[in-house]
Amino acid sequence: MRITDDLTVWRERRAQPWGRVGFVPTMGALHDGHASLVERARAENDVVVASIYVNPTQFDQATDLDAYPSTLEQDLARLEALGTDEVLLPRYEQIYPDGFRFRVDETEFSRTLCGAHRPGHFGGVLTVVLKLLNLVRPTSAYFGEKDYQQYLLIRDMVAALFIDTTVVACPTVREADGLAMSSRNLRLDPAARCRAPIFHRTLCANLDDATVRERLAAAGFDVDYVETRYGRRFGAVRLATADGSVRLIDNVECSR
Repeated sequence: MRITDDLTVWRERRAQPWGRVGFVPTMGALHDGHASLVERARAENDVVVASIYVNPTQFDQATDLDAYPSTLEQDLARLEALGTDEVLLPRYEQIYPDGFRFRVDETEFSRTLCGAHRPGHFGGVLTVVLKLLNLVRPTSAYFGEKDYQQYLLIRDMVAALFIDTTVVACPTVREADGLAMSSRNLRLDPAARCRAPIFHRTLCANLDDATVRERLAAAGFDVDYVETRYGRRFGAVRLATADGSVRLIDNVECSR
């Protein structure tokens, strides 16, 4: 596994033909959900590239960025064990030489659901993903369905901007109790971790959205939204911990 943290070196190497390239962009703190994306990429491509970059432009709160978990050594060991060929570790000044002067702005769907509660979030997400796709030039890029709004926005951006990459959605990987795997779960203290699975169970209940919101609030969650669209029920909540709160998102297929 080759690790590259210099984009000049990366671009020189990537100018060579690599065959089918599968790409898994991450912000690190890897878990089994990330592993499933790498395994899918490994099965379908000649070369597997993963990136680890905690993108500051998608955080709407500086405290959230500061608290984001970092486990780089473990992440690299895990990627190597999964058969990853290339890892890209870009630096801010290389990703944003313009200081984020130029950015992607989607004007409809990104203003709803998570976008309505995290101003600027999806502008940061779409901008960094576009940059990474241009750098890696993958045949396919793999994204988890836990972040389903993000997946739809990236899929549609790729189509709208004529990027020659197939965006692949992979099923959400869950803990045994139903909690969607997320890097943010590392920030849950024991009491919050015990309560967190109620979120998924309540989203799955055969109830209308308003009743789901009421049930979650009664269970101690600070509810950002619960909304059904595109055949899925989307939800985002905040759960208090000993040193603050953790934001959890999830979505489930829904026939309502």
